[in-house]
Amino acid sequence: MTFFTNTYWVKRIAISISLLIVLFILWNTYVFFQKFKKDERAKMEIYATAIKEVASNPDSDGNFNLVNKVYQTIENIPTISIYENGTIKEFNNLDTIKSKDPKYLQKQLATMKNQNDPILVEYLNVKEYIYYRNSDLLYKLKYYPLALVLILGFFLTIMYMVYKSNKVAEQNKLWTGMAKETAHQIGTPLSSLLGWIAILRAENISSEYVDEIEKDVKRLNTIANRFSKIGSLPELRPYNIVSITRAAFDYLENRSSKQISFSFTSEAEEICTNLNTELYGWVIENLIKNAIDAMQGKGSLSVSINESSKNVKILVSDTGKGIPRTQFSQVFTPGFTTKKRGWGLGLSLSKRIIEDYHNGRIHVLKSELGKGTTFEVLLNKV
Repeated sequence: MTFFTNTYWVKRIAISISLLIVLFILWNTYVFFQKFKKDERAKMEIYATAIKEVASNPDSDGNFNLVNKVYQTIENIPTISIYENGTIKEFNNLDTIKSKDPKYLQKQLATMKNQNDPILVEYLNVKEYIYYRNSDLLYKLKYYPLALVLILGFFLTIMYMVYKSNKVAEQNKLWTGMAKETAHQIGTPLSSLLGWIAILRAENISSEYVDEIEKDVKRLNTIANRFSKIGSLPELRPYNIVSITRAAFDYLENRSSKQISFSFTSEAEEICTNLNTELYGWVIENLIKNAIDAMQGKGSLSVSINESSKNVKILVSDTGKGIPRTQFSQVFTPGFTTKKRGWGLGLSLSKRIIEDYHNGRIHVLKSELGKGTTFEVLLNKV
């Protein structure tokens, strides 16, 4: 494995470079901020000196021109001048309408006192203090690194999502390949078993035994067909969902603990919807098996089918340990499981079959810890 194909190092190098970029941006912004702050301070000191000259020599027209020229350099810096006793002398570069309110001026003055030290101007036994706050340029520069960090975070998020989607696509491709290969490998012994069943019938072996063996062989054939359909869009045809659901229900009822009470109800004997019977049966079996595991082999399990004008609703309920509300959506995440043994793929696969292949919906309808859970499957009627 080469250095750049080692994802462990690539991710860490990318994170390190991103952190260095952020630190570089913050450091440069801090340097620029301090430089501009010093420049504004220098301008204000020049402005204070010009005011002092005018106040000391009020008859000089040149001094007034000097103040006007200096003022033009600070016209983007809000200022408030006050006398030694705290009376406001004048203010500049503030909102003219809001400045009519004394509370607004006091609020601006408090902000200026927090941001910068005042500049003392002394003339003719008069002390005047000039307060000022940072210009709009400094305010923008203050939030500039935040904007850059957000932009950088946005691009890093996009990169991560692309990387994650590629990784998921690779994993799906791997699982699809494994599923199809499993179906292919099962096919060979299945063909052989069908031949042996024919021999057993020819040898007049008890039909009861042969029939049971044939049922299990057909079951293996169904499983193989299910695995072969993973990763490809299955063909949907109109079927009676009641009989398909009932078949999956009966199969597991006959092979489950007698301490579990099974119940199946339907509003109608026939409700048609577009299905792939093998994949849909897989969903029902997954839901029933999860219910049996949640009850630890003892309790009540019910499957009910209801219909409306457009939809058919399948409810699978149990009296098991229940699911916390915070995990209602997590249970469909690949790899998520609360069992000591299991891969956490059953419900995620069921969600894909129902929502991606059948354009339906599957979710936890309700659950209460210690009392049980109800899953709901919604499908469109024909």
